[in-house]
Amino acid sequence: MAEKTYMKKMNSVNPINYKISIEPDLQSFNFSGRTEILIEAAEPVSEITLNILELAIRSCSVRTDSGFVSCPFRVNQDKEEMTICLPVEISGTIRLRIDYTGHINNSMAGLYKSRYRSKGETKYIAVTQFEESDARRAFPCFDQPFMKATFDIEMIIDKSLTAISNTPIAEERLSGAGKKLVRFEQTPEMSTYLVFFTVGDYEFLEDPGDVLVRVATLPGMTKYARFGLDFARKSLISCERKYGIKYPLPKLDLIAIPDFAFGAMENWGAITFRENLLLRYPDITSRAGEERICEIIAHEIVHQWFGNLVTPSDWKYLWLNESFATYFGYDIVGEYYPKWDTWDQFLKGQTDNALDRDALIETIPIEIPGGEHVVINSSTAPIIYDKGGSIMRQVKGYMGDESFTQGLRHYLSKHAYGCASSSDVWESFEEASKMPVAGIMKSWIEQPGYPLIRVKKDRDRIVLTQERFTYLPNDSTQEWVVPITVRLFYKSGDSKSATMLLEAKQANIDIGPDVIAYKVNDRQTGFFRVRYEDTNDMHQLGELVLEKKLRVEDRWGLQNDLYAMVKGGRASIDDYLNFLANYAHEEEFLPLAGIADNLFDAYLIMQGPKKQKIAATGGTLFERILAGIGQEPGQGEKHTISILRDRIMLPAVLFGSTDVREFALFRFSSLMKGKSIHPDIIKSVMQVGALNGDNKTFDWFDNRLNSSESEHERMNLLIALGSFSKTRLIEKALQYTLDNVPDRNKFVPIVSMTANPYAGPFMWDWYISQLSALEQFHPLHYERVIAGIIPVCGLEREKEVEAFFENYMTRKDLARDVIKLSLERLRINSRMRNSEGTI
Repeated sequence: MAEKTYMKKMNSVNPINYKISIEPDLQSFNFSGRTEILIEAAEPVSEITLNILELAIRSCSVRTDSGFVSCPFRVNQDKEEMTICLPVEISGTIRLRIDYTGHINNSMAGLYKSRYRSKGETKYIAVTQFEESDARRAFPCFDQPFMKATFDIEMIIDKSLTAISNTPIAEERLSGAGKKLVRFEQTPEMSTYLVFFTVGDYEFLEDPGDVLVRVATLPGMTKYARFGLDFARKSLISCERKYGIKYPLPKLDLIAIPDFAFGAMENWGAITFRENLLLRYPDITSRAGEERICEIIAHEIVHQWFGNLVTPSDWKYLWLNESFATYFGYDIVGEYYPKWDTWDQFLKGQTDNALDRDALIETIPIEIPGGEHVVINSSTAPIIYDKGGSIMRQVKGYMGDESFTQGLRHYLSKHAYGCASSSDVWESFEEASKMPVAGIMKSWIEQPGYPLIRVKKDRDRIVLTQERFTYLPNDSTQEWVVPITVRLFYKSGDSKSATMLLEAKQANIDIGPDVIAYKVNDRQTGFFRVRYEDTNDMHQLGELVLEKKLRVEDRWGLQNDLYAMVKGGRASIDDYLNFLANYAHEEEFLPLAGIADNLFDAYLIMQGPKKQKIAATGGTLFERILAGIGQEPGQGEKHTISILRDRIMLPAVLFGSTDVREFALFRFSSLMKGKSIHPDIIKSVMQVGALNGDNKTFDWFDNRLNSSESEHERMNLLIALGSFSKTRLIEKALQYTLDNVPDRNKFVPIVSMTANPYAGPFMWDWYISQLSALEQFHPLHYERVIAGIIPVCGLEREKEVEAFFENYMTRKDLARDVIKLSLERLRINSRMRNSEGTI
């Protein structure tokens, strides 16, 4: 409640309650609305400014003693604002009434339409997506996260349809002309970006309890909802136990939406999902797909506390939502499915992605400067989500489980139903742990980048020196407060860990005379890179890798840091390939998945003999792995083995494996004949099928896409559509994507083609020729296309690409941040391609 006092001091005008009435028309795709806003003015005001976008205001009035009185208003389209002129200065409570109309758009933002097929007929739903600043497209409002209020929402809809909002239905009654009015219970105090409403022909699968949990689907799809529903209940129970605060609403809906730009959205009490991230299709959804469903459900339910109950007071604190949801999303999945090796996958999918993104000079802090419009995009997401979640793992490792949990509980209870800033988190951590957490957190949250820890042995001690790590040279003098754990290995065969807090440029750790090897960043809990300056240290560690005396995380981290040194010009590709000899007997998912991704990245970048050597190394490794685990998924095999197989099958074929190619083509031939194959290999089998495909293959993809009822299968088909090797089929697939693929998925085959060595050489000219069409994509999807095309597909035309985008950024304000970081990646790849060795 202290936060509310702060907000009122900072704002002379604050919303208390919204009464919103919406009448959508699914024939004309227009809607009419009336919004009444109860406002508290701390001092007399003559004008009130609200946010609006793409709304036509019909009338505006203010309540007086004699009733509502009309008010003049003016609209500033550029600022997305309307200013209401009051008849006199007013203080205290003010009630505004605004009548307006709007359009149910096709942009997957605001109140938009989503299309589906039912019994051969095209139908529509209307659904909202408001994060981060699109509530203003559906109703006039104070569209900033700290301007919390309660909401009373009602919808006037066709009587045959169903409406869903944040809270349960309070009243439903006929309102004439084939319509009904659906009124919902009042919400808790919340931000506008969390408001939700939808209308459509929904069906429900329910799990009753103190909190009613439901999955809402379109007709005939509830049969695929049980898996997601069950895990939602588990996630809800886990969150209540971890945070010590009961979920505050009487119901929680999980809603499958056909057309959706993001993966999911945490609207309070009414979470929306892409269909493939909520619904599980038997014999179609792979084990990787099941895990992804669980991760997304857990992530969004964590948000019901981190973001919804306690909201960032400004968008620059968005990490308070996403970093915690990312970390705890994996934590909850790991709790219920410990055999899935969830934290190994966190390191590979989140930490690795963040380390790569944050190694660019063109990067940002976790706490993003900027204020109102901090957009979640391809530039910011890896920092806010992946780096932020990784820093949570680092801090928890430093604080310990109990202090970390106590700090979070203190933070949530202190700021419940209010807002918070970064300092509120680390103050809560310090209160719980009595440890100097604030200094650590500030150094990681408020500044961009991360350190390279250079290590060398000096007699009976090791010397640690930190500097900022970037792939391209930098002149940074940054320092971090770095929690470091070192694993020491002794002549006796024993090992133990030593910990320290690196608070300066350089520090020493005494290790004694009997240490024969040491691994810095034990279990990869720290968010930094390590470079061993003595080649003998790497040799000793390589032997420990070969003998499997290092933990899985450390075996992954060693090769991953070395590959980062290659990309940063501090080692050669030969250094990396030679070090991989130590993984000749490796069987675990994490190091093998890391090696696979690094080899494929290098394969796309390099040319000539280097490319051939990479292919030879990768081909031998992947054939050995697949011979060991089997090309066909086995009964009861380890979860991550299934994921690894699907990950390396296509690269193995590209690297020249005839055995894997023949197996995949045999399975693909069976698939084309109508036979089923195991869902854990279907994506890679279809990719190999396309790689070796002809016109008949293309027609099969077309027919399958048109007949499939599963979004999970459609996504796999679209990924595979990007794998053709013949020029005419690549061109045909690109045109097919623009002409036939739904807007929500057009980016999928395009991005797939950017990682296809056969399609890559065509992508730049195609991008230029289709620029106007690509610019109409959802902004996030357009960014993904750019991020795919520039770094590798632009290598043959580097100067041309750079010149084009330098001019482009002066003319257009599209994807500017992603263009800058992608051009930096292009320069990194170009230098790596042309490097003769270590610098």
